[in-house]
Amino acid sequence: MENTLYIWILLGFYALVILFFVIRGALKAKNISDYALGNIGFPAWVVGLSLAASMTSAATFIINPGFIALYGLSGFLSFGVVFPIAAILSLILFTKGFARYGSSVKAATMAQWIGTRYQSKKYAFFFGVIALLLITFIVLINVGLTQVISKATQTDPFWVLMGITVFVFGYIMFGGANSMVYTNTIQAIIMFIVAIILIGSGWEYVENGIEGLLQSLEKIDPNLVQSTNPSSFLFRDYWEIVVAQFIIGVAVVCQPHIITKSLLLKDKSHINRYLISGIAFVIVFFLIVVVGLYARLRFPDLQFNGNALKMDEIIPTYVVVKFSVGVGLIIIVGLISAGLSTLESLIQSLSTTITSDILKPLFPNTNEKQAFGINKLVIVLLAIVSFVLSWKQIVNPDVSVAIFAQNGVYGYFAAAFVPVLFGTFMKNVRLETVWISSVVALIVHFGVYYGRITPYMQEPVNNPGISAAIGIVISLVVGLILQKTMKKAVAT
Repeated sequence: MENTLYIWILLGFYALVILFFVIRGALKAKNISDYALGNIGFPAWVVGLSLAASMTSAATFIINPGFIALYGLSGFLSFGVVFPIAAILSLILFTKGFARYGSSVKAATMAQWIGTRYQSKKYAFFFGVIALLLITFIVLINVGLTQVISKATQTDPFWVLMGITVFVFGYIMFGGANSMVYTNTIQAIIMFIVAIILIGSGWEYVENGIEGLLQSLEKIDPNLVQSTNPSSFLFRDYWEIVVAQFIIGVAVVCQPHIITKSLLLKDKSHINRYLISGIAFVIVFFLIVVVGLYARLRFPDLQFNGNALKMDEIIPTYVVVKFSVGVGLIIIVGLISAGLSTLESLIQSLSTTITSDILKPLFPNTNEKQAFGINKLVIVLLAIVSFVLSWKQIVNPDVSVAIFAQNGVYGYFAAAFVPVLFGTFMKNVRLETVWISSVVALIVHFGVYYGRITPYMQEPVNNPGISAAIGIVISLVVGLILQKTMKKAVAT
């Protein structure tokens, strides 16, 4: 009871700090443009920390380490090595071109960038609609935060989820980009401290070196120390672990809360500083998945007090059991920060997209001030929908909420990959080329997943990374063929 009281006091203080910066930023936001991009000239390194906080969410700190706890070294290679390398390389590759063009057209959202780049309001509207798939990512973070707070405070998950929804959606309704950069910076610093603590928390398991760690895992299950794990549904072979995951890592940057972060820079000559600060923190954050190995050694039979641990409960339980009250409090705040940082960015970018790219085209007489008010109503609706979906995933998950989220999010950036790639690096790209490529990506991804096409899709729960990777590759091939043949047709 005493520990729970300390946690509630700390959470209350944390909430007050967040509200202080929200109010500070909200006072300067007067219209939907200020809400989307902010009107404060933040230093490039600060925006970089906001990027790092947005790229690494509750999935990185809570959910993904749970996969590693279940499946071992194969999961670490996939989530801790291949994915980070691909995502960082892609971030460097895409950012400069995207920011340069986004600045010249004053784009506030991904859909606006795409619509302006290809001079098509219908294509922008299309991307506004499929951005609704990102609600699944909001659900993932809601579930991760609920698991952490409910375990730490011994509170019914229903009321924790309700509190998260009311608080976070409530303050994002007013804050927008100005507030988000402030809060993300604080969150990134806390996350960095917590990441170092968690990565070092398994020191007792590596006293005899990496070989000692692997030997301990092998005693539990030999599959845990293999580079592939045939008993899993995510890490069965190198196609899943390396090829598909690398493709996903490259394409993951094409999410609005990540790639549009560069548009917050008022001076695009500072992009290098922005990338250096963001990537330095991101590298440390991605390494946190190693904690999954420590958790498996702590709970070899994946049980605690005689109760089987659900995958999403493994890391929250490890934190509560492993650390003293003082350190545990710091880590809990860090895990919450990891969730809030991305949740804020998602709510802000998705609500702006719905308001600017779906509703405004349907009601063209809406002015900037009216759009700002409508955006608040959109956030209320997002809160209700995400609460219902999140509670369903808490009560009855398919192994993990991560599968539910990946299916939606992967579908979005599979569709976005070709238009962002071609729009950044090619000239004279035809609208038909990218539009067909986007539709192909969606059809292939969801068709392969729900149609159970390929041997990888024959399990009760399947890997959305496989279907998304296939969709991305096929859409890219289709795009390149169309671009080449259409150019020849125009020339003749």
